[in-house]
Amino acid sequence: MKQTITLLVCGLCFTFLSCAPEQPETLLNGRIIDLTYPFNEETIFWPTEERGFELEELHRGYTDAEYYYTAHRFCSAEHGGTHLDAPVHFYEERRELHEIPLEDLIGTGIVVDVTLQTEADRDYRVRVSDFQSWEALHGRIPDGAIVIIRTGWGQYWPDRESYLGTEIIGDEAIPELSFPGLHPDAAEWLVSNRNIRAIGIDTASIDYGKSEEFKSHVVLARENVPIFENVAYVDQLPSTGFTIIALPMKIEGGSGGPLRIVAVVG
Repeated sequence: MKQTITLLVCGLCFTFLSCAPEQPETLLNGRIIDLTYPFNEETIFWPTEERGFELEELHRGYTDAEYYYTAHRFCSAEHGGTHLDAPVHFYEERRELHEIPLEDLIGTGIVVDVTLQTEADRDYRVRVSDFQSWEALHGRIPDGAIVIIRTGWGQYWPDRESYLGTEIIGDEAIPELSFPGLHPDAAEWLVSNRNIRAIGIDTASIDYGKSEEFKSHVVLARENVPIFENVAYVDQLPSTGFTIIALPMKIEGGSGGPLRIVAVVG
C-alpha cells in the first residue's frame, strides 16, 4: 500500500511516496467450524490397529520450585481419528506426509451430500452422477477445490459398531466392515476431469467398508491427492461458500497423521 508522506525540512517541503507493506489478507473472516474429533480413549482406529490413542500423564501439579506444570506423552498410529492419508500410503514414490504442499491443504471447499443414498444403503459408493448432480445445482466444481463428501456417518461417532459395522478388533473384523465410500470410477472421473486439491469424507475410509483393493485410494494417491478421513461435523457445512484449512502433524516420511481441519464459512 502506497502512502504519501510530507516532510518539512529547513523551511523546504518534501513530498514522496512510501511503499508501506501490504496488510495481509484476513483468511479467518467468517464463522470457524472445527471439523476435527478430539483424540481420546474413544477415538476410532482401523480394526487391525489393536492399540488406540494413548495419553500418559508425566506430571501434573506444582514442582519443587513452586510453579505449576503439566506434561504428557502420547502414542498413536498414523491412521486413526480425524487424519490425513498421504499419497504414499497407497502409491509408491508419491508424496510423503511432510512433502504435501500447503497449497494442497488450504482451499475453496464444497460439500457433496449423499445422505439420502446412504440411508437406503450403508454400503453406498459415491458415483459420478452424484458429482454431476451437485454441478447441476451449483455449477462446475471450482479449480483447486477441496471436496468434502457428506454421508451422514458422523451421527454414529464414536459408536464403533455403528460407525464401522463391527466392534471386532483384528484381521477378522475386515469382512464385517460396512460403511459408505467413494466409487473408484468417481475417483477417476474427479482426477481426470476436475482439478481438485484434496478430498475428505466423514467415514473411516475413502473406500467403502467392503473394499478389498482400495482402488479409490490408489486412484487419488496416484495423482498426489491428499485424503482426509473421519472428518467431523460435516453436517454443519453449506454446499459452497467456505474455505478449508487442513493441517496435519508434519511427520517426516509419514504415510499419514493426525489432522486439525477447520472450515471458515462466509
